[in-house]
Amino acid sequence: MRRYRKSEAIRDLVAETEVSPDDLIYPIFVREDGKTHEISSMPGQRYHSVETAVETVGELLDLGLRAFILFGIPREKDPEGRVAADPEGIVQRTVRALKEEYGDDIVVVTDVCLCQYTTHGHCGLVDEDTGKVLNDPTLEVLAEVALSHAEAGADIVAPSDMMDGRVKVIREALESEGFGDVMIMSYAAKYHSAFYGPFRDAADSAPEFGDRSTYQMDPRCFRQAIRELELDVEEGADILMIKPAMPYLDVVREARRRFNHPIAAYQVSGEYAMIKAAAEAGYVDYRAAVLESITCIKRAGADLILTYFAPEVVRWLKS
Repeated sequence: MRRYRKSEAIRDLVAETEVSPDDLIYPIFVREDGKTHEISSMPGQRYHSVETAVETVGELLDLGLRAFILFGIPREKDPEGRVAADPEGIVQRTVRALKEEYGDDIVVVTDVCLCQYTTHGHCGLVDEDTGKVLNDPTLEVLAEVALSHAEAGADIVAPSDMMDGRVKVIREALESEGFGDVMIMSYAAKYHSAFYGPFRDAADSAPEFGDRSTYQMDPRCFRQAIRELELDVEEGADILMIKPAMPYLDVVREARRRFNHPIAAYQVSGEYAMIKAAAEAGYVDYRAAVLESITCIKRAGADLILTYFAPEVVRWLKS
């Protein structure tokens, strides 16, 4: 077996997994208040205004990165998160600006959820008396949000709420309004994970009470993930996402084996922050750890990888 490894040229020749810039989707946080400072819990990541988002995407497009997912931080919130569907909301304005500037040279994905927009921080509507997150009443709001993103020019909408049946309702809304060509990238198997902490800080989306264990997946369950994926396929999802990535590579592998859809995996904020912290402490080689983690996600079967490391990975691949 060592004959396969005796030189870098031979190792490259027989390598089974290759990462390309076209495999990567870069998350961008856009703030309605226009602040653009660094995100303290995610070193190296910044908040953007509409203008700086357009500028940054242009720079990354020149580098070779073409796909971006937008997360909005509104100026105001409400109990039902209705501001998320505002045609003049921060995500909608950013989508229009990006598509006006770059057109089909880029792929714009939008996160469809309510947690950043609700005063209580949950991903759906909440019963005021019981505190229970209401599944079915939430679906209408999610469809309105997705439709507003499609109207702004989004190429792909990505529901991350984990309400049952939302892919079907969003697909029907898109079709009925003439947006049948807009894709749905479903957060199909999104686990109730401890690795979301830095993102919740960045997006100001931590729940004010309780947690999300009643709608996000239990980390102890594998077969349920496959059922979640099957349901989203039946409802009309175009791309299936597993989140987080590294702790759930078994799910990524099985999704790739079972489904012909493109499989996405999200290398989430906690995964990003841990590598950053370990490298800063001198415990790991930063570049090597990042590239190994991305390669392992791809090797497990992910066609698309959402990662905060995307710009650095593209630069390293080019060099």
